[in-house]
Amino acid sequence: MSGSDTHDGFPAEFWRSQEILLLKNVMALVGRGLDLDGVLREVVHLLSELLGLNRARIILKDPEGDTYRIRHAYGLTTAEITRGVYRLGEGITGAALKNRHLIIVQDIDKEPLFLGRAVLREHLPPEKVAFIAMPIDLGHNRVGLIACHRLRHRNRNLSDDIMILQIISTLIGQLMKLGDTVEEQTRALHEHNQLLENALENATMRYGIIGTSPALLKAITELEGVSHASSSVLLCGAAGTGKELFARALHMASPRRAQPFVRVNCAAIPENAFETELFGHERGAFPGARARRLGQLEQAHTGTLFLDEVGELPLAIQGRLLHVFEQGTLSRAGTALSRRIDIRIVSATSQNLRKRVETGLFRYDLFYHLNVIPITLPTLAARREDIPLLCSHFLSQFNQRHERNISLSRSAVELLTEQDWPGHIRQLANVIERVVLLAPQPVITARELRAFLHDITQPVPLQPLQGERAYRPYLSASSHSKEELLHALRLNGGNKSRTAQQLGMTARQLHYRLKLFDVV
Repeated sequence: MSGSDTHDGFPAEFWRSQEILLLKNVMALVGRGLDLDGVLREVVHLLSELLGLNRARIILKDPEGDTYRIRHAYGLTTAEITRGVYRLGEGITGAALKNRHLIIVQDIDKEPLFLGRAVLREHLPPEKVAFIAMPIDLGHNRVGLIACHRLRHRNRNLSDDIMILQIISTLIGQLMKLGDTVEEQTRALHEHNQLLENALENATMRYGIIGTSPALLKAITELEGVSHASSSVLLCGAAGTGKELFARALHMASPRRAQPFVRVNCAAIPENAFETELFGHERGAFPGARARRLGQLEQAHTGTLFLDEVGELPLAIQGRLLHVFEQGTLSRAGTALSRRIDIRIVSATSQNLRKRVETGLFRYDLFYHLNVIPITLPTLAARREDIPLLCSHFLSQFNQRHERNISLSRSAVELLTEQDWPGHIRQLANVIERVVLLAPQPVITARELRAFLHDITQPVPLQPLQGERAYRPYLSASSHSKEELLHALRLNGGNKSRTAQQLGMTARQLHYRLKLFDVV
């Protein structure tokens, strides 16, 4: 029995000084560092010795299982602590844990629900003994308990004891929440560093391609196998799977790596501008042509020409390109003089080019010229094991860009790995950037992450055309507001081709409208 059982007869000033001493000692411990166990041991010690709240104990949930047990206590033997195991709703202790309400038992001898499990009645003073059970809010729908015995004859108000226990329980709850946050952040940083180390060891990093999944490595192996040839390569795969990155990797792995790499986005060039963009022009070739301009084909001489979204090429341009590829010569607009060019052609498409050939939207001879070596890129869903590495890469990239320091917990990364990602890598990058910009705290768990995934990872059903050769109805330049266009882009993970198809327009029409709104 603690010597503080007989603290009766002291004036109110004495108890106030004891309360101040208790809080001062506890806060001094907190100020020295986050040694949570040390603080909790001192709390139960001071409650017993300074305020006479005897046999103070802190009860927490078992890490595994549904029971709660005494984790810290003062004035209890080892056997008593071992017996202090409770289930929700069991006895007074279990009822306080289940209902999360303060319970005061004025006389344990008259309370049939009082179990007396930890401390047997014969080991307590013979006079009237009270019991106080104060819940501790631990956050994340968790609860703990601080409990103690109290002799009824003490010259101290019960309300004063309750007030101190409320202060202590609030402090303990905040300290434990802080401890969880620090532990989660430390674990997330460790995992982040581990992922970075693994990524640096990954052979594909020399191309800037992140991942080690079998599907990705298969595509890399195919790419490296044809890198030293000069044959045309057609990269197939859904938008957002990294076709431009693979095209650059093919260039870097080839003997042309020191020469130009020129990308042509066929979906972004207005139809009346293809001639100048691709083939260039001489001065005076047309009104406004005040100087000679080298086309992108000529700029790629001795290097690699990457035709992105090649399926968007107009039929008239397809014939001219085929002639250039077959003859190895081109003429700028405004001159009949031909120049020899030496370029490696790498094309990419998210469309079914064979179907476009069958419907007359793409020249069969150009298709076979481009499709010498087809390489299909895996979807993000086919390489889920790469998502943690990609998350780490994008976190590092966007943290640096936006001067933030956001991490994802293990549960958050697992949640991202479970998603279907219809917009693939581009969509994942968009989500990570949004998290970095809008995260309310340094470490994002799965629970907070769900808000960022709402209606983002859902694919937008595409509206098929009424036949491949059907013409789209004319849409004025003001057919859609800026907000409608941006909303459609977000729903499609930034995929402009998919967005244009869903809105019933061509990719060039979408590009023109975005340009009007100063979005691109």
